[in-house]
Amino acid sequence: MSVLQFLLNLSDRQAAEAVRCRIDFKYACALELDDPGFHHSVLSDFRERLAEGGRADALFDLALARLKDAGLVKARSRQRTDSTYLLASVRELTRLELVLEAVRTALEETARTHPELLDGLVTEDWALRYGRQVRLVSQPSHPAARLKQAGVDAAGLLDRSRRSCPAGGGAMEALRQIMVQNFLVDARGQVRPRTEEKDGLAPVRVRIESPYDLQAR
Repeated sequence: MSVLQFLLNLSDRQAAEAVRCRIDFKYACALELDDPGFHHSVLSDFRERLAEGGRADALFDLALARLKDAGLVKARSRQRTDSTYLLASVRELTRLELVLEAVRTALEETARTHPELLDGLVTEDWALRYGRQVRLVSQPSHPAARLKQAGVDAAGLLDRSRRSCPAGGGAMEALRQIMVQNFLVDARGQVRPRTEEKDGLAPVRVRIESPYDLQAR
């Protein structure tokens, strides 16, 4: 029951109710159809007992031994027993690609929802920089200058959006967070990229890796 609860992300009360009401849960737990189930507190009691005295490790070792007997785990081979859930399917972006793609995505969203905001802001140069999805070569030309220019463009777009449409949208909020993590404004009001040595970068656990999924790590 604890495995089903984990897979379906159920609370203890929801899991206990499922055992009482759902035929598939009764079947999985080898219960009769008229079985009344159990009180939800049984699950928390079970987890507490499982955490005592290395019982969870013993259970894992037993499961591993059964898997070896069944030929599902081979000796001297790599096993992904500690893999985490796949949170996102995204292409790994360099810092420059991340900022360029975030600006492009915010521009496309603005063009769909509030196209008037782009009047007088987007020029022919903007179309060249953000007219298509970003996919740079391994050694792009003038990366530092391009990163700084992208930061200046992003700051202008965010400022106009903040003054004309404070609510913004998902892509605009993603751009705002990416700007906070990757750029600073100096005493003269100039936008410049953060450096790891001088300013420090956002820690990996919170660093945004994709403008499409802010939780992807």
